[in-house]
Amino acid sequence: MIRAAACLALALALPGGALRAQESCRIVAADYTAPTDRYPHGALGDPYEWGAMAWETSCGRALMITLPSELVFEDTAPRLADLDGDGAPEVIVVESHRDRGARLAVWGLTAEGPARITATPAIGQRNRWLAPLGAGDLDGDGRVELAYVDRPHLARILRVWRYLPGEGLVPVAERPGLTNHRYGETTIEGGLRACAGEAELLLADADWQQIMELRLTGEGLSARALGRYSAAALAAALRCP
Repeated sequence: MIRAAACLALALALPGGALRAQESCRIVAADYTAPTDRYPHGALGDPYEWGAMAWETSCGRALMITLPSELVFEDTAPRLADLDGDGAPEVIVVESHRDRGARLAVWGLTAEGPARITATPAIGQRNRWLAPLGAGDLDGDGRVELAYVDRPHLARILRVWRYLPGEGLVPVAERPGLTNHRYGETTIEGGLRACAGEAELLLADADWQQIMELRLTGEGLSARALGRYSAAALAAALRCP
């Protein structure tokens, strides 16, 4: 488990810089801020990434997390999801390191303040990115999985990790030949569809020809083609009937 350490600057809008844990104090909104050009990858269409993240909480406290110079948030927006079932959301982000590339990270609000709770290993090379797809109980066992496409412009591998409280993110399944982002686009396509107790991941095949539906089972990820890809058709497929 990775915790916030000395290399992470935390600016807390609280007397003494500490946050007392309260049942009613939860993260209600998160946004990236402090644009920076210190990591000019450009996967999302411009040379700027984000150096900080701002949180709003239900107890009226504003929190600011500032990353060290070797890290940026390389992402479209933070994603809130209750991963441990305690009724309070965690924050899912993409962090990129100047030498090791991107990783998926989970942040939460602890008694000591904001903390990075866990993260996947970094891809291992600068300017190598991952595109989040969604978080939810994909196999109906009551535990939450997180999905992303590893290097959607190059490797095009869908990876699924399970969040286990006290352990962090554990790899569950992977499948090649899939993507959810074109280099330079400002949006990430596809996502998680949850309808009538069933959860599926929807994205495109590696050549952007077909819309693909993925389900997580005890045997891994099963896939089927839903039809010809277009951005509009993929967006429509995400809606419950």
